[in-house]
Amino acid sequence: MGTSGTEFVALLWQLRERPTRGPKPSLTLERIAAAAIAIADSDGLDALSMQRVATDLGLTKMALYRYVAGRDELVALMVDAAVGDPPNLAGTAGGWRIKLTTYARLLWETWDRHPWIPGATVGARVMGPNEVGWVESAVRVLAETGLDGPAQLNAVQLLSGHIRNAQAGSARGSLPWSADHHLDPAMADLLYAQRDRYPAVTAAVDGAADTGTDARTFGLDCILDGLEMLIRDAR
Repeated sequence: MGTSGTEFVALLWQLRERPTRGPKPSLTLERIAAAAIAIADSDGLDALSMQRVATDLGLTKMALYRYVAGRDELVALMVDAAVGDPPNLAGTAGGWRIKLTTYARLLWETWDRHPWIPGATVGARVMGPNEVGWVESAVRVLAETGLDGPAQLNAVQLLSGHIRNAQAGSARGSLPWSADHHLDPAMADLLYAQRDRYPAVTAAVDGAADTGTDARTFGLDCILDGLEMLIRDAR
């Protein structure tokens, strides 16, 4: 049942046609990925299982294994389908900073639509062609700035990491407030009850909650400011 690792990479990258065994497949990988994405979008990645996807598709679990060898391969297919075609930043007017800002906003819009993607794209794994295409789009922009290859890759990793950490659709992370600095109600009660103990944090939250300042935009601006200095030095 299923495919070997080598066969799956060829399948994910569409390097060759999927080998067929037995009866002609009645499903496409696109339809399987779409069913799995719908589950993850609705209930999170933890709710995803081969059994649930099979049930939603009207298959038995063993029948699904004829198409996908296991959950890890299914998630890889989901990620590449969910991120979609990479952006054409070459067609974006403006310099590298405008193009990377466009890249960042498109990336976080995609992750907001599918908030499970950041959790599914960590660790050693095989990236699909669409996902690599996104990286290619950003690196192409940086390739024209004078930064060397390692700096280009580090910049894209830093940019993606910031968006991952500040993703509005994800959990609040290590701090008990949202991206626009609104406190969790329970934490707000505790903090304001002990504002004499934590005056700096309380004052900062008081000043930020209604300004509309967004952590993702702030962080993006800081990263781009730093890159601008590096690019200026490289030139």
